[in-house]
Amino acid sequence: MRLQKYLAHAGVASRRAAEELIASGKVRVNGKIVRELGTVVNENDRVDVNGRRAVLEARRVYLVMNKPLGVVTTMRDPQGRKTVAELIPKGWPRVVPVGRLDYDTDGALLLTNDGELANVLTHPRFGVEKTYRALLQGRLLPEQVAELRTGVALEEFRAAGARLRVVAVRRDTSVVDLTVHEGKNRQVRRMFEAVGHKVLALTRLRFGPISVGSLAPGAVRPATEKELAALRRLV
Repeated sequence: MRLQKYLAHAGVASRRAAEELIASGKVRVNGKIVRELGTVVNENDRVDVNGRRAVLEARRVYLVMNKPLGVVTTMRDPQGRKTVAELIPKGWPRVVPVGRLDYDTDGALLLTNDGELANVLTHPRFGVEKTYRALLQGRLLPEQVAELRTGVALEEFRAAGARLRVVAVRRDTSVVDLTVHEGKNRQVRRMFEAVGHKVLALTRLRFGPISVGSLAPGAVRPATEKELAALRRLV
């Protein structure tokens, strides 16, 4: 098995992220640093990442978390901030988040040790839809809704048109559900800012077929068979 695939199956990271770990010299095979992508390993080899052994996990695990605000979507944080890893109940195999939610965004997050599925779900080719609920500063105007639906020019790329539902418009704020299939850094916030509205609060309601439902902030549950079947149909 190729080393990056081994790391993905061990739940260390997605295959693309595993390739970055290898190239940066953070992976050792039988005690030696390996930087060559495509290096072949088997179950008898010892593989370590950042000094921790990576072990193939036979059981595939898929967890849904309602990520709270003020938590980073990484397994470790050099700044000492709270991570999603700290919210996973003891007894589960090691898992990694599928994509990211910003520190100041809460909501639906999928975590798994199925590196192959994680890699596919985050690949731009498949365009997995993500639905967010945004609390905006100011009243969202009809012409701004039309602009968001047709696409918004940002600094380094043009965001594709989004599906949008105005939930409420008040005197000083608006509540909007926005569905996008891209996943650029802070894209939803930047899209609203591009049409003149600061995002005051942002929640991801849905990642593909995965939704938080009544899951409390910080709580974790196994994905249902129905959700997993829907995820696999996407890819």
